[in-house]
Amino acid sequence: MSGSKKSLKDYLEFIKFEHTIFALPFAYAAMLLAERSWPGWHVFIWISLAMIGARTASMALNRVIDAKIDALNPRTKDREIPAGVLNKYDGFLLALIGFALLTVAGWQLNRLTLYLLPIAVFFLAFYPYSKRFTWLCHYWLGLTIGASAAGGWIAVTGSFAPGAIALWVAVALWIAGFDIIYALLDYDFDIINSIHSVPVKFGVKNALIISAISHVLALGALIASLLYTKTIYGINYFYAFAIFIVAGVLLYVHWLVNKKGAGEALKSFNANLYISPIILISIILDLLF
Repeated sequence: MSGSKKSLKDYLEFIKFEHTIFALPFAYAAMLLAERSWPGWHVFIWISLAMIGARTASMALNRVIDAKIDALNPRTKDREIPAGVLNKYDGFLLALIGFALLTVAGWQLNRLTLYLLPIAVFFLAFYPYSKRFTWLCHYWLGLTIGASAAGGWIAVTGSFAPGAIALWVAVALWIAGFDIIYALLDYDFDIINSIHSVPVKFGVKNALIISAISHVLALGALIASLLYTKTIYGINYFYAFAIFIVAGVLLYVHWLVNKKGAGEALKSFNANLYISPIILISIILDLLF
């Protein structure tokens, strides 16, 4: 298999390109909330490329660093590197391309985005190692991905604001909450192989409680961002309604794993794919109407 021709599909599957949907809509949402209008194609394109670069680099590094673990895990043994479809060199090359794209995009946006690049790179590169020594790895992942929301705001304004911080916290807690649920799929494997996670540290039942608390706090942060934008710009009715829908999705996610078991973790993971587009669409509608 290692000698077969590598396709674009292999590389896209390697970095799970479709999962960019978790962070990219929040970057756009923050961009629109900060600008309260269309910021122009220059900002939009470079935010998009920055997010794609960050996502590509982080996932490629994660796959390279975790290659041995993935090969041992029955759930992940068919990933591209363990299966021989791609190799570690391919992964490192993709990571370098991703970081280069992120750097150029940051340079094109504004001075603050450029200055924050070393911090972003550190968070992106260190995540794969976090689960080797701390159960807080889920929250490290959340902080890393959540930075996309703050990044979208900063790309427009060149500064931090309470609204940006609230969105960052919201995304961080949301990601951490569903990543804890997703970790249930590897619960037994993680115990045997000394991989750290909230389920391993606190048990399945307590992990679900911690995940639920994280999601309640995430909703609180979304409401805080709504209140901030209401104070500055006026009431965002569609955004308010979207938060209500997000609460319903999260309620469904927790009902699913609590009532039907950890085996539904993948289905609950997929349900989360709807959350960021819902938020983005609501903000677009508020701006239009």
